[in-house]
Amino acid sequence: MSTSSSIDHQAFTAFERTAWESNVSDYEAAYARVTAQSIEPLLNAVVLRAGDRLLDVATGPGDIAPAATARGALFCGVDFSSAMIERARAQQPGVTFEVGDAEALPFPDASFDAVVMNFGMLHLAKPERAMVEAARVLMAGRRYAFTVWDKPEETVGFGLVLNAIRTLGNPDVPLPAGPPFFRFSEASECERSLRQSGFVDIRITRVPQAWRFETPDEPFDAIYNGGVRIKATLRAQTAEARAAIREAVCEGARGFLRNGMIELPMPAVLASAAKA
Repeated sequence: MSTSSSIDHQAFTAFERTAWESNVSDYEAAYARVTAQSIEPLLNAVVLRAGDRLLDVATGPGDIAPAATARGALFCGVDFSSAMIERARAQQPGVTFEVGDAEALPFPDASFDAVVMNFGMLHLAKPERAMVEAARVLMAGRRYAFTVWDKPEETVGFGLVLNAIRTLGNPDVPLPAGPPFFRFSEASECERSLRQSGFVDIRITRVPQAWRFETPDEPFDAIYNGGVRIKATLRAQTAEARAAIREAVCEGARGFLRNGMIELPMPAVLASAAKA
């Protein structure tokens, strides 16, 4: 597990940004079907109302925009990946999307009524800085919310792959050190970081989600093609180890066959809080 002192923030940010510049289609094909299940809970957590100015940080291809605008909100999405912003603009013309850094948002103080982030926190070198920035651009008394994945023993898709890497491959591949992937899976860590960032009335809930596939080989392929850190770890394995990992994940996925579909539990942790 990386410590704050061992993290090369610049290298980790460059690693993540490079991945997301080339990962748009693979991410949409693999992850959007499950991450979309947290959108309505996120908007409920910030009590989004018609006329509210909503900032979606790490917006990706802008999946939150349709739900937010359907509620009458004034939407703005920001992401450090220009490729993601290009895709978001192409899919939703007339909606505001900007390239920007979650750790140094390009907006004035108190310029939004609500701020959300859907599964973006684990891709940031300085997540606490992103929380401070969210507080800065948020109106006093209004709410901020973010989602992250639950622990790997709960998020079965990740658990299957990580366990197979540990037993059949090499988990210690040379990647830029970053914050622990499942750091904010712990409610206490969410609460501590939000409180230190100037938030109050902190609420931590879990969102039940399912990642659905037609065949047992698809979960491995989704993570191998659509992720970042786990994807890079898989691609660093030897061909023999990778084949063994793939088979183990496929075998594990077969145990989640339900009504003709593979249904892997992938719950999210949803943290929300008000700006003091």
